[in-house]
Amino acid sequence: MKIYFIGIGGIGISALARYYLKNGHEVSGSDPFNSEIIQALQKEGAKVFIGKQVKEHIENDIDLVIYSPAVKEDNEEFKEARNKGTKLLSYPEALGKLSKDLFTIAVSGTHGKSTTTTMIAFILIEAGLDPTVIVGTKVKEFGDSNLRLGNSKYLVIEACEYEDSFLNYHPDIGVILNIEADHLDYFKTFEKVKESFNKFANQSKQVIIEKKFDNLIDSNNKIVLDKSEMIKPSLNVPGEFNITNAMHAIMVARELKIDDETSLKALAKFKGTWRRMDIDDTSFNFTIINDYAHHPTEIGATLKAVREKYPDKNIYCIFQPHQYERTFNLFDDFVKAFNEALSKKYLDHLFIFPIYTVEGRESQEIKNKVSTEKLALEIKGANLLKDFENAKEITFNLNKNDVLIIMGAGNIYNLYKYLLDEKQNIHS
Repeated sequence: MKIYFIGIGGIGISALARYYLKNGHEVSGSDPFNSEIIQALQKEGAKVFIGKQVKEHIENDIDLVIYSPAVKEDNEEFKEARNKGTKLLSYPEALGKLSKDLFTIAVSGTHGKSTTTTMIAFILIEAGLDPTVIVGTKVKEFGDSNLRLGNSKYLVIEACEYEDSFLNYHPDIGVILNIEADHLDYFKTFEKVKESFNKFANQSKQVIIEKKFDNLIDSNNKIVLDKSEMIKPSLNVPGEFNITNAMHAIMVARELKIDDETSLKALAKFKGTWRRMDIDDTSFNFTIINDYAHHPTEIGATLKAVREKYPDKNIYCIFQPHQYERTFNLFDDFVKAFNEALSKKYLDHLFIFPIYTVEGRESQEIKNKVSTEKLALEIKGANLLKDFENAKEITFNLNKNDVLIIMGAGNIYNLYKYLLDEKQNIHS
């Protein structure tokens, strides 16, 4: 089959492209920007068009077009495929169809999905169940890929709630890690968020949910996780939130009749994933951490975990807010999270990078109401940064007693690559 992917560079949709490549299909696609993910796909055999989308890429013999949720109906390639009568599926629709044929474990929640999905995968691999895994991050043990192709009936996937994407899935085991106000540009209210998670829970054959969120879900198929009654795993990754993630993974394993000894053995091997407390303490004369945290709860938990890991070091954080809509809707929560982190000394120095905007998902009205400057004014001791060159200056005086956290879900992770390139240029 010939399959074309619009927005093929996305962290989720690229995993599905890899899945079809590895199963012998002819894969092509497009993306506005080049990236490491696209370069890897090209090496694996995908034909990818970079830059302005051109409708002629949708050839007459294309059997299926799969498009990223970020792609709108005015996209030229989308319109061309529809005009030609080519079958069109969104990434969640395509993943939903795939999951119908497999025993699917779908991990949802406001945060922690990638980590928990990978933890579950490690346990199933340790138990010899050989799962296929589609995850929203790169995993070193999967060859730095977001896909692991297994040879069994088991499929482990992330289930994102944005635009009700996870309602395309009817998992055998659903997991709800947490439920908080997020993606309010789509949901508008927390009540709508809860409604969506309830639908996900009720279309799962079984759903695992922590006791503290139990009252938010009205379903007859709940398996309630009580942390006080759970075995506490020993992990290589810091943070109480990762212990909680691991407990959810153990609960999934128990439903699959996998013994706790096997689960604990697998979890002890887990060393984290890309941009989730991703620690590099060898490339520079200071420790640098890449982290994806972009919701106030994640931020607070991550900074606390970093301080617990490095109790005697000076901790610097460069944070990039992700989306004007989220920054506006959760403004007070961001202020509270950072003020608390600074007052409790989880963090010594905070720098705020310009807000990362997602084209097509931001209203000009909201953009006019919120800014990085407004956020920094409300956070005691926050400093502003304007670009990577400005951010680089922070590193000049850092040493072995310092930790720099690069935090956010936008393009701020490129600062790490920028610093590495700068270092190589100096020494070449």
